[in-house]
Amino acid sequence: MGDVAAWRDRVRRIGDCGYSTLLVPDFPMTQPAPAAMLATVAAITDLRVGSWVYATPFRAAWQTAWEAHSLTRLTEGRFEMGIGTGRPGIEDEVRGYGMPEVPSPGKRLDDIRETVRRLREYDGTELHTPVAMAVYGPKARALAAEVADTVTFVLGPQSRGEVEKLARDFRAQTDLTGRDVELALAVPVIGDTVAPHMAGPGTDPAEWRAADAVTVLPEDPAAAIDEIQRRREEIGFSYFVIGADWAERFAPVVAELAGR
Repeated sequence: MGDVAAWRDRVRRIGDCGYSTLLVPDFPMTQPAPAAMLATVAAITDLRVGSWVYATPFRAAWQTAWEAHSLTRLTEGRFEMGIGTGRPGIEDEVRGYGMPEVPSPGKRLDDIRETVRRLREYDGTELHTPVAMAVYGPKARALAAEVADTVTFVLGPQSRGEVEKLARDFRAQTDLTGRDVELALAVPVIGDTVAPHMAGPGTDPAEWRAADAVTVLPEDPAAAIDEIQRRREEIGFSYFVIGADWAERFAPVVAELAGR
């Protein structure tokens, strides 16, 4: 994060660009804890805030749920809880922190379900903390269709056609559960720049562009606007996530899309 005063100034500038939400990742020991950062952002801007995403192996279900509920209360409803089973290699991180157990993938999904259950219990009838799930496999997608308000598919260089099929199949699942779940798209690559924490260290922007991956946007604002609109209309994405390094440069994109 670097200089705290400079970070606060940057957050305020981003808040003035027209974005709806500022998200922070869950990378212990490399930055301040997500709750502290999000509470600060909510105090100095009018932005919504969210975790993108809490990794279930790091905390007990009750602990994550209580933190999320507390942030909803303190931000007066401007917090959304992003949650997932953890990035590739998280098993080594868990061991490195001296935690006694590396949960299996199935246990992590069970923990997500329990976290959401407890969150709904803590929120009661007066509050509703939105839940965003990052999903990869079919079991995670099925759980998201049951409990999430927003879902983002964990993507790399998959082609546009593959992602369209994922979205269609997921919509079929939500039709069965009778729930309206928003589709979010994380875009880690803009031009030749890969956003930190949003893609792996071996990400090749040229390879992703050649695959017609939807996880890439052109750096030209006009072209980016056209692509975002296309992904809205053809696939159904309505929530787009980009890295902070592009937030201010893409302010014209936000302004144009907000007027459509």
